[in-house]
Amino acid sequence: MGQRLERGLIQVYTGDGKGKTSAAFGLALRAVGRGLKVYMIQFIKGGFDYGELYVVERLPNFRLKAFGRGKFVTDFPPTEDDVKLAKEAFELAREVVNGGEYDVVILDEINVALHLKLIETEEVVDLIGRKPKHVELILTGRYAPSEVVELADLVTEMKEVKHPYTKGVSPRKGIDY
Repeated sequence: MGQRLERGLIQVYTGDGKGKTSAAFGLALRAVGRGLKVYMIQFIKGGFDYGELYVVERLPNFRLKAFGRGKFVTDFPPTEDDVKLAKEAFELAREVVNGGEYDVVILDEINVALHLKLIETEEVVDLIGRKPKHVELILTGRYAPSEVVELADLVTEMKEVKHPYTKGVSPRKGIDY
């Protein structure tokens, strides 16, 4: 096992702008490049065809597990399947964080899962409070709840200023997904 972080922090990437997951992937690449072990758990993104999925399996010390139906969660209240998959993702997050084997744990789109009431904010707050000292914990997604923001050491809010979608530019393979 490689060198551990002396102190793992809590980072939150939130806001309505593009780049939250990309920022988390950038941090993951730096960590893997320095010999740290990274585990990314994606909430509500399973079943989608993202370009990142094709390269992650080739990187040493980087695991990724995506949960979801391959559809955007737009129902409120959410479907039983969406709740079930989010709970499975969160149970894995508990195991990975508390296990302490990974230096960096990324909970991608967990803030959206909280906003949609797929999991409870209190559960995430508890997880943050119990994480091992050396684990860096990254939480991404719009709508970061104030309780999570309060506990974070770093919070970055991505703000949309301009986006090509508003001019009719469709998402581009290799750039946007």
